[in-house]
Amino acid sequence: MAEILNKINSPADLKKLGQEELKTLATEIRKLLIQTVSHTGGHLASNLGVVELTIVLHRVFDSPKDKIIWDVGHQCYTHKLLTGRKNYFATLRQYKGLCGFPQREESEHDHFNTGHASTAISAALGMALSRDFKKEKHKIIAVVGDGSLTGGMAFEGLNQAGALKRDLIIVLNDNKMSISKNVGGLSVHLNEISSLSLFDRSRRLVWIWIKKTPYFGKLLSKIAEYLRIGYRSLLKIRVFFEQIGIKYVGPVNGHNLAEMLEIFNRVKNLSGPILVHVVTQKGKGYKFAEKNPTKYHSASSFYIHDGKWSKKPQKLTYTEVFARTLIKLARENKKIVGITAAMPDGTGLAKFAQEFPDRFFDVGIAEQHATTFAAGLAIRGFRPFLAIYSTFLQRAFDQIIHDVALQNLPVIFMIDRAGIVGDDGPTHHGNFDLSYLRLIPNLVISTPKDENELQHLIKTAEVYKKGPFVCRYPRGEGVGIKLDLELKPLPIGKGEELKNGQDLYLLACGSMVYPCLTVAERLEKQGMSIGVINARFIKPLDEELILKATKCERVLTVEENTKVGGFGSAVLEVLEKYKVKNVRVERIGIPDSFIPHGSPELLKKEIGLDEESIQKKALQMLEKV
Repeated sequence: MAEILNKINSPADLKKLGQEELKTLATEIRKLLIQTVSHTGGHLASNLGVVELTIVLHRVFDSPKDKIIWDVGHQCYTHKLLTGRKNYFATLRQYKGLCGFPQREESEHDHFNTGHASTAISAALGMALSRDFKKEKHKIIAVVGDGSLTGGMAFEGLNQAGALKRDLIIVLNDNKMSISKNVGGLSVHLNEISSLSLFDRSRRLVWIWIKKTPYFGKLLSKIAEYLRIGYRSLLKIRVFFEQIGIKYVGPVNGHNLAEMLEIFNRVKNLSGPILVHVVTQKGKGYKFAEKNPTKYHSASSFYIHDGKWSKKPQKLTYTEVFARTLIKLARENKKIVGITAAMPDGTGLAKFAQEFPDRFFDVGIAEQHATTFAAGLAIRGFRPFLAIYSTFLQRAFDQIIHDVALQNLPVIFMIDRAGIVGDDGPTHHGNFDLSYLRLIPNLVISTPKDENELQHLIKTAEVYKKGPFVCRYPRGEGVGIKLDLELKPLPIGKGEELKNGQDLYLLACGSMVYPCLTVAERLEKQGMSIGVINARFIKPLDEELILKATKCERVLTVEENTKVGGFGSAVLEVLEKYKVKNVRVERIGIPDSFIPHGSPELLKKEIGLDEESIQKKALQMLEKV
């Protein structure tokens, strides 16, 4: 039983506990995290790593008066448990339940909605400035992972924080990882010194010991060299932060409650911007997550006793098909390069990296850099495949326009997790890519109806060298169709008519093609003639095929993208271009709102993207309802 946790209804209750009780609380919280996430799925490893840190922050500071901002926010589970939400924790990531990220609408203790990395320092600095303008007295604390420091926005925030000199505490949660292992020059130095917790103290003691020992052997020499290298790295990090105007404290053992309580109680009373370097272990307290923190970063439901997933994929996923196809092509084409922004496992490029380590680049949480980096490769004749989630590619919008499309460079964007992704909610749904990419000149935009068409589109992208190419596909399993052995490029801008119809045409793209086929077959059994077109290319559109569909005078477009400026809007533009009249056009897509978290099946039903909703709309257009 969680005897201590049951007594915690707000952060104020933590101040009544002794250190031994706080240790017991940490154990109880870890047990609850593992139990809950094993059922609901969620971000396990990152949350297990910050249990003690979260307890200390809420013990030392006074939330909600003091503002704790969680960068990314996927590590906020302990925070939620300590701020009055433990009784609802079983609803984590469930529809209308607790969000897996900080959400201002959910609690007064959540001060900034997050979901993308590297934003906390900027937000916290803005809050610190507003506090000073209002002559208020409270602390602002930004908790930032070392992975987030691979993102340029974090450095922009640090730069201004050092210049403004406002009271601001930045907690660097250093676990050597974002989702996968961190990359970049700063992370190298952090890794060197984070292995030396309590470094200053131990360095002095060992050097005193060495001086008193006239004949020390190889062991002491190695210790001395180890400390020399570590101290040099520590100095570099300190110099880096202090030269831009930020005091550096640390490194601190992020699992030692007594040490952190001492440090943060001191830091609380200091003025100006301060960075506290806290070293933690991702996955702490669950051996499977400790051994493989990447696997348990965003975990599916699993069995606690052996760590195995309780639900195994029955079909190939789109991500797996992408990885296999790219590897197959790269064996023949030496100019193919794989690039990702801190998502080698999630995008499937980790497998590519194993076979082609010299042609794989993980640039960290730096989508803008990744895009322009790919542009530089493309301009010199290479074939860069930039694999990135739809929601994260949004961050590189300007670079797509100016550095890729304006120069008409053949960068290939493989957009994973397009459409409704489910339990991570509005910050992670890929609802907007067709709309924000369709407005950019020179882009070819494709979306496969199934995993077999995906592999052919990847081949199409490889041979298309006239400009940038986009291929967007959903999260999870394909439809289970057999894959062709031979890869064939598809004609640019050409869709396919899957079914001829006389009464109504369903114009679909991507993940909505097969649901439309099912609806057409159902209505055919009721005596109606329904045509189905797989648009396949959103830009350029197959105008000839669209105009053919309008001859039946009823057209329903279906897409897993916002209706605002998406595929349906493109179809309407074609009808306007050719001055087509007397055609009734209806559109089904994601509504003009942010979609909450929940299972994809449930969310699609709620917003009208399931088969039943498509069928109902078709019947309405046929005046059968």
